[in-house]
Amino acid sequence: MNIPFIAVEGPIGVGKSTLAKAISDHYQYHLLKEIVSENPFLNQFYQDMDSIAFQTEMFFLCNRYKQIQEIETKYINKNIPVVSDYHIFKNLIFANRTLGHADFNKYEQIFHILTEDLSQPNVVIYLHANLDTLLKRIAKRGRAFEKHITPEYLQNLSKDYEDHFHKFMEENPDIPVLSIDGDKFDFVQNKKDLQYIFDQLDKLLLKGVKN
Repeated sequence: MNIPFIAVEGPIGVGKSTLAKAISDHYQYHLLKEIVSENPFLNQFYQDMDSIAFQTEMFFLCNRYKQIQEIETKYINKNIPVVSDYHIFKNLIFANRTLGHADFNKYEQIFHILTEDLSQPNVVIYLHANLDTLLKRIAKRGRAFEKHITPEYLQNLSKDYEDHFHKFMEENPDIPVLSIDGDKFDFVQNKKDLQYIFDQLDKLLLKGVKN
């Protein structure tokens, strides 16, 4: 493993940003935070996905591409460890759920062109939880644009993440994935649960350094 570049991923409401911030504080890594609220299409998207899906997905793709480019220059290329609260492959998960077949094919081509030479995380943490847990956490944080998310959409998205991670691990056997059950481990309220995650992450990082 080169300099640590950790990505925390999982469906909406699972606690990605919270865990990424905790990792950043614990290890003193630079924190790369996904910019969500600045997407001008997002509120309308959750009210009527079909009407503005392509614009929404393209905004996120270009925004994340620019973020990671800047992180490469300012941190990764200078051997400064980074933890991110997203992996750029999430663009394909969401786009595949929201775009029609023709639009997704165009989008996928653009995605691969843009991300071909981007730095990729060398450790990925996959957070997952049941639908009730996700809905409660989304309601608790009270983001206005998220109130339009339906349980059906969230359930389907969780299944998409599960399928994608199975595929990701098969295609990337050299990239360790730490899977955390958000129903079993409450890393927000329970310090022991958070320490367990740190302990597991320590093992992956140590193994990567030795390799």
